[in-house]
Amino acid sequence: MIAELNRLVEYVEANLDDEIDLDSFVRGLGTTEYHLRRMFSSLAGMPLSEYVRRRRMTLAAAEVIDGDDDLLGIAVRYGYGSTEAFGRAFRAVHGASPADVRRDGGPLRTQPQLRFRLTVEGSSPMDARILDRSAFRLVGHAARVPLVHEGVNPHIQAHIASLPLEEHGRLKALSSTEPAGLLQVSADLDADYAEGSELTYLHGVAVHTPTEVPDDLDVIEVPGGAWAVFRTSGPHPDALQSTWAATATDWFPSNPWRLRPGPSIVAVLERADDFRTATCELWLPVERD
Repeated sequence: MIAELNRLVEYVEANLDDEIDLDSFVRGLGTTEYHLRRMFSSLAGMPLSEYVRRRRMTLAAAEVIDGDDDLLGIAVRYGYGSTEAFGRAFRAVHGASPADVRRDGGPLRTQPQLRFRLTVEGSSPMDARILDRSAFRLVGHAARVPLVHEGVNPHIQAHIASLPLEEHGRLKALSSTEPAGLLQVSADLDADYAEGSELTYLHGVAVHTPTEVPDDLDVIEVPGGAWAVFRTSGPHPDALQSTWAATATDWFPSNPWRLRPGPSIVAVLERADDFRTATCELWLPVERD
């Protein structure tokens, strides 16, 4: 995976003033655009699209300062159809307009070219298992919420708090297959896994595919396939979020599996009354690399 990410960085660098066609690029790598984007975002700390924008604006800034070309020509060269669109992207990166930078020589914020390296630190083994599951359904109450990488997501908290207490018991009674019990489901995630991007959060349970579902519940159909299941224990949600990050930094680069599109599922096995600590299972849809 590290080699593939470095090849991606080199490909981006060679095409900063041209179209970046990831679909064609991944065909020769033996991986998928979905997995590549998710791993890039997790390891780089930013979506691939944001890295591309920062690199383009880093190179564009030098041309703006040189003053040899008009701003529209520079904008078009880096994939923008107007000076207005280019100016918005330029200001988002540098904090100043192209005209200001051309006049004053700055300020400039440079995005260096990335290089991924695998560092072996002897960290604790990850508690994981691979399961092959037939198709099933996730049923419950869904809402669109923004993605939060660290700490408690207040939008998810508000969604769960809006449900009547008796509804939790009703949902648990419907649970009929693994992962068992009440589940925290994240679906329709942005492939770049960008902070603030929207996802579908479902508070619900897993049931067998033929199960009839009450009309007032939302349904996510989950196709059959393999799942990597990671057990976490400790402060909640910190331990869970740390494990999620470690799947990208430690587990996927070391194992012949890659993420496939589908929901991620958290099953809470045990928890303190105040939910400050918990033991959970993180279910991620995977396929052979």
